[in-house]
Amino acid sequence: MSQSSPTIPGAVSDRANADRPIPKPGIVDIRPYVPGKAKAEGIDRPVKLSANENALGSSPKAREAYAQAVEGLQAYPDPRTSIVRAAIAEKFRLEPERLIFGCGSDEVFALLNQAFLEPGDNMVQGQYAFAAFAIGARACQAEVRSAPEPGFRIDVDELLGCVDERTRLVFLANPGNPTGTWIPFSEVRRLHEALPPSVVLVLDGAYGEFCRDPAFDDGLELARSAANVVVTHTFSKLYGLAGLRIGWGYGPLEIVQAVDRIRLPFNTTVPAQAAAVAALGDEAFKQASIDLVERWRPWLTQQLGGLGLDVIGPSAANFLLIGFPKAPGRTATEAEAFLAARGLLLRTLYNYGLPDHLRLTIGLEDQNRAVIDALAEFMRS
Repeated sequence: MSQSSPTIPGAVSDRANADRPIPKPGIVDIRPYVPGKAKAEGIDRPVKLSANENALGSSPKAREAYAQAVEGLQAYPDPRTSIVRAAIAEKFRLEPERLIFGCGSDEVFALLNQAFLEPGDNMVQGQYAFAAFAIGARACQAEVRSAPEPGFRIDVDELLGCVDERTRLVFLANPGNPTGTWIPFSEVRRLHEALPPSVVLVLDGAYGEFCRDPAFDDGLELARSAANVVVTHTFSKLYGLAGLRIGWGYGPLEIVQAVDRIRLPFNTTVPAQAAAVAALGDEAFKQASIDLVERWRPWLTQQLGGLGLDVIGPSAANFLLIGFPKAPGRTATEAEAFLAARGLLLRTLYNYGLPDHLRLTIGLEDQNRAVIDALAEFMRS
């Protein structure tokens, strides 16, 4: 499916002759990222299940490393993120020089967009793709093409149908956010084999650790041998370090070196680097985090289905996407307000084109049971 790229006649001269500073075309039209709600009116400490944060908090070892790092706050951080680079390279058997680090994996996405996109180019993603993909592409004045996701699941043929001679990047989150759905690695490989060699396939593995199916693979081995594949991961979800903002990517040396040229030198902090290394080595905490999700994900799915709600999936992430009826008194908007009034915060998804859905982070036992009890009351009211 070939789509023409937008043109902006006279844009340069119009800006040059303006009587005030004017951002480059398209910037003011970008929809800002909308984070999950963190506050509820009249509730001092609401239960935040809106941002897919780790319900167990963070690793005790990471917290200890963070506390020790305060002794060095007067110094700039290592611009090469060397201690995290070495730890990741050892753990995943990766070449350290092929790693890139960012202020969360979000920054890695932005850097890839910046390195490869110019006006007239396009980026391809799924219909319900993570919002940060498109924000970075539009900031480069590139076209964003969103392929339909029938059944809320990535369709490789739909993605390929959006690719043309001006496509430079294809973003694929697997599992996806906010859907939680995933595709087997055989489909990822089929996508890669059908892409032109000039197109970079970016595999976002933010939730990959929560998918335990044998057919799943995050793509690191593919990236090891392919000249146009980049895999990204984050310390925000499984590792519980969302507040420290650190993520990483692995790809071909040529791509990593290009991205590194435009990366700001001190983009990950001293405490973040120290905590990331400690978190990476805390196997007990990681396993406990996965066990929590695997225990409560099927239970929540069953309970929500029993209330007559549509649970998209099966989810392979640490959250569930819940569909609500459009009937007055039973809508997602009304459910979100009902829950918030009881101190339970779920994620509305208007900005993803999903006004009839809420996203629920899998929490601790008492939190999960409280959500089900409240929704049962809502559906009866």
